[in-house]
Amino acid sequence: MTKLKHLMLAAAASLAATTGAASADDTYITVASTTSTEQSGLFDHILPAFEEETGIEVRVIAQGTGQALETGRRGDADVVFVHARPAEEEFVAEGYGVERHGVMYNDFIIVGPGSDPAGIAGTQEADEAFAAIAEAEAPFASRGDDSGTNQAELALWDSAGIAPSGGWYRELGSGMGPTLNTAAQMDAYTLADRGTWISFQNRGNLEILVEGDERLFNPYGVILVNPKRYPHVKTEKGQAFIDWLVSGEGQDAIASYKLDGEQLFFPSASDGES
Repeated sequence: MTKLKHLMLAAAASLAATTGAASADDTYITVASTTSTEQSGLFDHILPAFEEETGIEVRVIAQGTGQALETGRRGDADVVFVHARPAEEEFVAEGYGVERHGVMYNDFIIVGPGSDPAGIAGTQEADEAFAAIAEAEAPFASRGDDSGTNQAELALWDSAGIAPSGGWYRELGSGMGPTLNTAAQMDAYTLADRGTWISFQNRGNLEILVEGDERLFNPYGVILVNPKRYPHVKTEKGQAFIDWLVSGEGQDAIASYKLDGEQLFFPSASDGES
């Protein structure tokens, strides 16, 4: 065999190997998502249906929303699925994402010990409840992780005109489930998304004390990471996941997820939330 022929065969083998690896890699997408979609059990419920229908595996990186958006900004995900609308819109405006699509919603709730030392039970305004907690210096467990829940919490403190600090205010840097665990151990107040709360089993003395304020509305959006910025983004498969989520089938799958008869998330794509 001539040296030239040998080099041509080696190059062909290398190309085949590379193509094969790319083909194998192309069978999945990476989704950076908030911890509440995973810890609530939603993904375990809906992803098998999508994967069976399309043959596309979804690999989830579960992080706080801020971290998930940073993962998208680095080009380390194909899709982000999060819940902090102003941050999502900024992500798109900066050119990191293509378009935000509304997918579903639930709400935030303020939970705390049944003894309610700050006396907030039944308060109609969430920021007033926060002001009462601060005045009483009652223990408060904050996620402190730049998640959508943490951003919503900080907005409520800001609305109350309070910069929380001191021994009563604990920034944990943890996901929703671990934060609820800590709050239960401390008999502390915290802000939680209803989906994770419903799925949370270790409630201890914690109860829902404040709910229903429109400022506690919690919408979720999904965004394709911009392939013009990151050419390696799996555009077709990522868009297929988004299209499925907002389709009738995906919306029905979201609506059908219940625990103990309670619905955790409510579909919103058909209602025009975008």
